[in-house]
Amino acid sequence: MLDLTYTAPKPKVISGAKHDWELVIGMEIHAQVSSNAKLFSGASTAFGAEPNSNVAFVDAAMPGMLPVINEFCVEQAVRTGLGLKAVINLTSAFDRKNYFYPDLPQGYQISQLYHPIVGEGEVLVEMGPGVARRVRIERIHLEQDAGKSIHDMDPTLSFVDFNRTGVALMEIVSRPDIRGPEEAAAYVTKLRQILRYLGTCDGNMQNGNLRADVNVSVCRPGQYEKYQATQDFSHLGTRCEIKNMNSMRFIQQAIEYEARRHIAILEDGGSVTQETRLYDPDKGETRSMRSKEEAHDYRYFPDPDLLPLEIEQGWVDHIRETMPELPDAKKARFMGDFGLTDYDANVLTAELDAAAFFEAVAGGRDGKMAANWVINELFGRLNKEGRTIGDSPVSAGQLGGVLDLIAKGEISGKMAKDLFEILWTEGGDPAEIAAARGMKQVTDTGAIEAAVDEIIAANPAQVEKAKANPKLAGWFTGQVLKATGGKANPATVNELVAKKLGL
Repeated sequence: MLDLTYTAPKPKVISGAKHDWELVIGMEIHAQVSSNAKLFSGASTAFGAEPNSNVAFVDAAMPGMLPVINEFCVEQAVRTGLGLKAVINLTSAFDRKNYFYPDLPQGYQISQLYHPIVGEGEVLVEMGPGVARRVRIERIHLEQDAGKSIHDMDPTLSFVDFNRTGVALMEIVSRPDIRGPEEAAAYVTKLRQILRYLGTCDGNMQNGNLRADVNVSVCRPGQYEKYQATQDFSHLGTRCEIKNMNSMRFIQQAIEYEARRHIAILEDGGSVTQETRLYDPDKGETRSMRSKEEAHDYRYFPDPDLLPLEIEQGWVDHIRETMPELPDAKKARFMGDFGLTDYDANVLTAELDAAAFFEAVAGGRDGKMAANWVINELFGRLNKEGRTIGDSPVSAGQLGGVLDLIAKGEISGKMAKDLFEILWTEGGDPAEIAAARGMKQVTDTGAIEAAVDEIIAANPAQVEKAKANPKLAGWFTGQVLKATGGKANPATVNELVAKKLGL
């Protein structure tokens, strides 16, 4: 694990017309469980299927249909809890959350209010080298997703697609520990990274598989500290919830707008109304969606069709034993084993497949050189062409082969870049390509020495200048490399030039 002393970042302070204000943010992340079947039915969860083709009778609320818990979804929730250092509740229960919406065929959602499957945990969010925020997780509960209402297919009609209905969601609820827009985006990014490492959610925000509800309030400086001391939420001001955010950039923009809206109301002598709002990215503003409901508005009660869920500690322990290495631990290992900087380790562990690619390249080789080639050459080219690491034309084995040729002194850095270009466009074995195309570096000292002697003999005036100013000796190195077609070993050339000039 990372063994670092962190300094907590300062809260975001916004200056109003009359006072300074601090932001307070809590988040509810809805993460779709990575599972082939839904939470209470065997219907497929595949994205992009024809509308209403992945719907079982229980999803459609047909009379007499009873839910049956998907054990794998429970396992995924437990694995997520363990990944967030959270308490796993061996006994949990499902409740009915009653409300009417066209894409909710049952007229209620099966969720967990009173007895969630996962209790308190935490996420460590780095805001820079040595600077981090510890965001506490209040709970994680399992619940069903609703369907999707479609309003843009006909000018007079709305349609409903029930394919998402019943898909398992993990609602990950944080404490109000986030203090600024950048922290909020960093928190979602870090949580998404952990879920992807765990394999419990693919984190695809574009498809709606990871969505954030953002609770925003503002308070005067010093009030947050009073809340921490008393756990009295009244110190934090009235919150408003911004619903269904699926973009890091929009999350930050929405928080900034909403905070300033609150400040304007309060400084004008008004009071903020607790409500649920939506963010309009085209206008850059939030708008009211509905008044904020409380638990009693949903008439929660234990679901009569589902017994309390009881799991064994031995099963939890087995899941713990099969947990993968998580981002913080992998980053610490990369820094220790390969001598990477904090920045490079962050870049290389951001995605699991990128970390695996790097480790395959770096195994048994110079870790810093491997990181440089993976980050600058490979990632740079992938970004330029809009590719992912999964469809890279150059494999880890091929890139490792290039580094081996550099380490042996058989090719120079420039030759290596030329070789990388050939591998990218044509493929093949690096060593075979270098040999077949005459790309190997000249390491024969005798041949290089002859070239050095020839250049020195032909340029006596330049010799005198170099003796007077040794920095000019590089001119001879450049001329020798040019004469040898760039194949001479630069280190050997430098050494011979210095020796011949008596520097």
